[in-house]
Amino acid sequence: MRNQVKHSLLAGEPQVGSWLSLASPHAARYLAKTGLKWLTVDIEHSPVNWETAAIMFAFIADAGIVPLARVPCNSHDHIKRALDNGAQGIVVPMVNTVEEATRAVEACKYHPQGDRSVGGSFHATNFGVSPGEYYAKANDEILVVLQAEHIQAVENAEEIYSKVPGIDAMFVGPNDLHSSMGLTPAMDSDEPQFVEAMNHLRETAAKHGVQPGLHTGNAEMAARRIAEGWRFIAVSSDLGFLLSAAKSIVDDLDLGSAGEAARY
Repeated sequence: MRNQVKHSLLAGEPQVGSWLSLASPHAARYLAKTGLKWLTVDIEHSPVNWETAAIMFAFIADAGIVPLARVPCNSHDHIKRALDNGAQGIVVPMVNTVEEATRAVEACKYHPQGDRSVGGSFHATNFGVSPGEYYAKANDEILVVLQAEHIQAVENAEEIYSKVPGIDAMFVGPNDLHSSMGLTPAMDSDEPQFVEAMNHLRETAAKHGVQPGLHTGNAEMAARRIAEGWRFIAVSSDLGFLLSAAKSIVDDLDLGSAGEAARY
């Protein structure tokens, strides 16, 4: 039982994946075989239900890469259910304080490191091990990713990453971070406040052994961020890939404007 993304991050190796927002097991199955290292099923902002999410986790794991879940909120119930149904890591949105970070980590860990309850079956199946081996090793193999997507998370970064053990990666949501600063939501910008916040988050996380990560819009942006020291990298999404390819054809054939669709 081994979470390759977690161990590669610990070794400082960039791990590139993507986001699944279409609630489609079929899209997940195909994207899992493209060479990406991980895929996150977005349970926060997509219409996916728990049964569909479990099927998506299984397709991703069977392809030999790591299935992750972004849960709807920092809730013990949501984290437990995602892990019990086969996610091999959790992305927790809007973690702004030490207390919130502690609560998220503890929900991902069995006793004595946390308070995750024992149950489920798909978790062991997706790792290809017995339930007994899963329970013995899960605390060391589940990837814990906390999102920094509000100015409050930037202000509390030093305290969070220095005081809360068990955080594997920090993940910036750039749209929400911009919004919390009173700026127009965007995947990237040259706004001084945003640039300063990003540098602070990256440097603070890395100083305390937490791998810095963020969402990027394309390969060029991802490569630039990796060169800066970011390690847990999402590129676009299933929806983004679909719309980008379609828009490219529309543009090449001069069929007219695709409007705002290709922003996803």
